[in-house]
Amino acid sequence: MIEKFVAEAQELSEYTRSLRRDIHRHPELGFQEVRTAGIVAQELNTLGLPVKTGIAETGVVALLEGNQTGPTLLLRFDMDALPIQEQTGAEYASQTAGVMHACGHDGHIAIGLTVARLLHKHRAEWSGRVKFVFQPAEEGLGGAPRMVAEGVLENPKPDMALALHLWNLQPVGWFGVMPGPVMAAAEIFRVILIGKGGHGATPDLAIDPIYAAAQVITALQSIVSRNVAPMQTAVVSVTMIRAGETFNVIPPQVEMMGTIRTFDPGVRLMVLKRFGEIISGVAGSLGCQAEVEFLSSIPAVVNDEEITKRIQATMMRVFPDSVLDTHFSTMGSEDMAFITQYIPGCFFFIGSSNPAKGLDAGQHHPCFDFDEEVLPRAVALMAASAVEFLRK
Repeated sequence: MIEKFVAEAQELSEYTRSLRRDIHRHPELGFQEVRTAGIVAQELNTLGLPVKTGIAETGVVALLEGNQTGPTLLLRFDMDALPIQEQTGAEYASQTAGVMHACGHDGHIAIGLTVARLLHKHRAEWSGRVKFVFQPAEEGLGGAPRMVAEGVLENPKPDMALALHLWNLQPVGWFGVMPGPVMAAAEIFRVILIGKGGHGATPDLAIDPIYAAAQVITALQSIVSRNVAPMQTAVVSVTMIRAGETFNVIPPQVEMMGTIRTFDPGVRLMVLKRFGEIISGVAGSLGCQAEVEFLSSIPAVVNDEEITKRIQATMMRVFPDSVLDTHFSTMGSEDMAFITQYIPGCFFFIGSSNPAKGLDAGQHHPCFDFDEEVLPRAVALMAASAVEFLRK
C-alpha cells in the first residue's frame, strides 16, 4: 500500500536532511551547479542507475526500470540557487558570499534523491520506468528549454511528468494541487525611451525621457484595469528604472525593465499588443523614440486534469488529515512549463513554513528557510504518486 511510504520516508529523513543542508551550504547559480550535479550523479550511481550528465551544461538524467514494461514517468527537480546574500543565521547557512538557496531547490534535490531510493527499493511493485531529471537554471535562465532542446523528452519519451515546489507562504500540512493553469506565463521586458538631453533649467530645449517614462508607466496600468476582462487575470509591473547622473541634467534616455504575467493565451496576446501600442504611442506623443525588447518568455504551467485528480486522491490517502487546496494558483512563473507543454503532467505545491519556528520568510527573501519536517512528507507524496501511476 502507498501509505507505507510515509513511514519509510520518515526513516530516511536524516539522509534527506543531511543532503539538503550540504547543498544549502554550497549553493551554485544557474548553469554553474557543478558540485551539486556531482552529488546528484554520485547518489544515483550508488543505486546502479544509468546516469547521463552534462545535459544543458550541468543537468543530470537517470532511468530507473520497474519489474515489467510499462509507461515512462518523468520526475523533475530543479537545482540552482539565487544571487542573494543569506541572512538566516542558520548553522547550515551558505558559505558562498552573495549566493543562497532562497527558493527551496536544495530541498527539491534532496527530495528527488530520496524518492529515487524509495522507488528503487520497491521497483518490483511497479511497471515501466521513472526518468529522473535534475534541472539546472530554473531561475529565469532557461534551464528547462535547454534540456528539452538537448533531448530530455526523448529516448525514452515520457508519457507523463510530475514536479513539486515547497511553498513557504503556506504551513506544513497544506497541499496545493489544482488542474489547469497554476503558474503564470511570464515575459521579461526592457524598454529604452530615447529623447534629447539638456539642462534641467531649460527643459524646453530638451526632450525629457524621464517625463515620458512617467507617463508610459502610468498608462501601462490601464492595460489591466481597462483592457483585461474583470474575471481574467494579468499583471504588468515596471520594476526597474535607470536614468540620469546628476540633479541639473536632463538625460538623453531612460531604461526600464519589468515583467508581464498572464494565464490565458488570448489575454497574453492582447496584453502584449496593448503594451507595444501604449509605449510607442505615449512616447511618440512626447517626442521620444521607444525601443522594446523581450528578454525571455515562459508559457503558463498547465496541469492535466486527470493526472491532477489522481495526485489529489493519492495525497488524501497518504495524508488524510492535511489541507488540500484545489483552487491554488500563483502569478509566479516556472519553466516546468516547457515540459508540460509537450508532456501531460502536474506541478503541485507543498506548504513548508512554520511561523512558530520563525521559518516563514517568502521565496527569494534573504531570510528564507523552511521547516525540514516537510521533507519526508514531500518524499512520501512524490513516491506514492509515482507508484500509483506505474502500478501493475
